[in-house]
Amino acid sequence: MIRKTVGELLAEKALEIPNQDALVYPDRGLRYSYREFNDVCEQVAKGLMALGIEKGENVAVWASNIPEWVSLQYGTGKMGAVLVTVNTNYRSAELEYLLRQSDATTLFLIEDFRGNSYIDSIYELCPELETSAPGQLNSKRLPLLKNVIVFSEKKYNGAFNWSDIIKMASRVSNEELQQRTAELDPDDVINMQYTSGTTGFPKGVMLTHSNLTNNGYNIAHCMNLTDEDRLCIPVPFFHCFGCVIGTLAAVSVGATMVPVQEFDPETVLRTVEQERCTALHGVPTMFIAELNHSNFENYDLSTLRTGVMAGSNCPVEVMKNVINKMNMTEITICYGQTESSPVITQTRTDDPLELRVETVGRALPNVEVKIVQPGTSSELPFNQQGELCTRGYHVMKGYYKNPDATREAIDEEGWLHTGDLAVMDQNGYCRITGRLKDMIIRGGENIYPREIEEFLYTHPKVLDAQVVGVPDEKYGEEVIAWIILKDNMTATAEEIQDYFKGKISRHKIPRKIFFTDAYPMTASGKIQKFKLREQSINQLT
Repeated sequence: MIRKTVGELLAEKALEIPNQDALVYPDRGLRYSYREFNDVCEQVAKGLMALGIEKGENVAVWASNIPEWVSLQYGTGKMGAVLVTVNTNYRSAELEYLLRQSDATTLFLIEDFRGNSYIDSIYELCPELETSAPGQLNSKRLPLLKNVIVFSEKKYNGAFNWSDIIKMASRVSNEELQQRTAELDPDDVINMQYTSGTTGFPKGVMLTHSNLTNNGYNIAHCMNLTDEDRLCIPVPFFHCFGCVIGTLAAVSVGATMVPVQEFDPETVLRTVEQERCTALHGVPTMFIAELNHSNFENYDLSTLRTGVMAGSNCPVEVMKNVINKMNMTEITICYGQTESSPVITQTRTDDPLELRVETVGRALPNVEVKIVQPGTSSELPFNQQGELCTRGYHVMKGYYKNPDATREAIDEEGWLHTGDLAVMDQNGYCRITGRLKDMIIRGGENIYPREIEEFLYTHPKVLDAQVVGVPDEKYGEEVIAWIILKDNMTATAEEIQDYFKGKISRHKIPRKIFFTDAYPMTASGKIQKFKLREQSINQLT
């Protein structure tokens, strides 16, 4: 077990491998060695202290994968402020909810993202900002919010620029920073992430240094990541995939971080070729987009070896193509959730192919996993389906200001109940079979969408498939499939339904097939099945 803070983890690498590339943005010409990156993060830590931010104070960041985001992650890790990550897809009402619920005193933000003006949003929420001195906001709607810092050189009324914070660092001595760092404990909360809201209101998940450093280190070792590797990170930093499986896993072993600011399949392919990346992360939809890009064959991906596919169900066919066409022979599958920092189980690089395409691996070191009868703590025998529960260093401290929800999620013995249905074999390998809430009960028969989705992926015209249940008077629920076809392909609902006949039980064949170009998604790449369900009901009425 690692007993280090996030800041100590980086400082250690800066001493061990000072000249190794730590953070590279090829499109910006930015290249920090571990020594340089550690120095930058110390400047950020001092700047935050000069701003008056205390240990345990909540500061929010609303930005895409820019270099300053990573500096802020490790800067807060050195001085003890809790970094609250904000979904880049949020609009003003969601931002207000998060800032209020998290008690954030400070907001770091970019100017805009994909047509959404973040600046307009903050002035809409806090019109008082227009006439405030920077650092002295007195907002009616957000009374605790005092500091707004814009990642820009353009001046905005009432706000600091990022460069102002860096300049403030000179007011704080090295000794003062060292004293603050010495006060931090690995069990302190250092990061707060809001559950992505595929169902219900987002909850603030409190994660400690120890949660994150141990999870990052174990993920890196399961994927054979070392200080000789270069990891391309196109997944968003605001999500655990980006800032734990990505940046923390890399720093824990001294690998090079090569982020992509906003996901674009060709940018990822180009970055991998340019920087000779050996590892690549992504949710399945990202890998699908890369594999199907018209210029895919033009890029040299021969340096790739390992990486992580996670975030949602990993289709077997996609996994095979990533291994065979992208040279990622050691790619691993991770499974987990924000509440578990995030990874619970992971495949290993030397697992046979069938385990890497049919399971989500086995528990990480020092992590316990059991399968229980849903709604109870009764453990089930191997190969029986139930709810996956987990216990260990990786389980969150709790939901911020929500003890009832915390008690609901973590039982008295410390087991986190994930809400995911799974089967575990005698070697500890788990297959996720669905979510408790996603399960479709048709005429008393339990139907798991994952099984139908996997079958649909074998159809030569199907690029992606999602299955949901909708209310039905006769059967209680009926099965609906939403399909994205491969480029230049056409198909009819009848054709797809015929494909099932004789191969899948009749009650599992989707009653309706809808074709679409895209699914409703969270910014972290999770498909919002509740929205697909709503769309299905609307289509049927």
